[in-house]
Amino acid sequence: MLLSEIVAAAFAYLLGSISFAVVVSKVMRLPDPHTYGSGNPGATNVLRTGNKKAAILTLLGDGIKGLLAVLVAKWWFADLETSGLVLSLVVLAVFIGHIFPVFHRFQGGKGVATACGILFGINLWLGLAALSTWLIIAFFFRYSSLAALITGIFAPFYYFLLFGLQPICISLVCIAALLIWRHQKNIRQLLAGTESRIGQKDQKN
Repeated sequence: MLLSEIVAAAFAYLLGSISFAVVVSKVMRLPDPHTYGSGNPGATNVLRTGNKKAAILTLLGDGIKGLLAVLVAKWWFADLETSGLVLSLVVLAVFIGHIFPVFHRFQGGKGVATACGILFGINLWLGLAALSTWLIIAFFFRYSSLAALITGIFAPFYYFLLFGLQPICISLVCIAALLIWRHQKNIRQLLAGTESRIGQKDQKN
């Protein structure tokens, strides 16, 4: 039992450690995303190369790995009474893998796409609620970072409203805290009024 949980968490972490920004950039012969722009290996930074296809593939890859980790765990531990605890561990492991990837010198992204995939993996309605929140904030305020931060903060509350207080709520709170930590620079820029809006070429998020 304990061994299975460790294997599941390890699998989730290793899956999360695959940085699609780096992988896609290598395949498409683009510069390492750590070496330009914000230095963040994510879809927004990859977009700075002008290659929209690479940015879309990065976004999808980072989202799908979060989704896949959760779906595999739900299938693997479906019949166990402790499935909720295991799932909460897997959710956190795949997210930590993304921001601290063992395959890329622990220099990972901010985790927005992966978090989105995780939420959709947990529950479709939870994912739709989070995505709707991101879209609404992004539409009205035009700040991708602000939309990500507010969505991350609201996600545990959405889960609580849908399913009550369960172990996975703690994992979602931890993810929200990590999102805030990874967006420290963006928060400072938002407060200073210097954060780039969606559509600006020099966007920092």
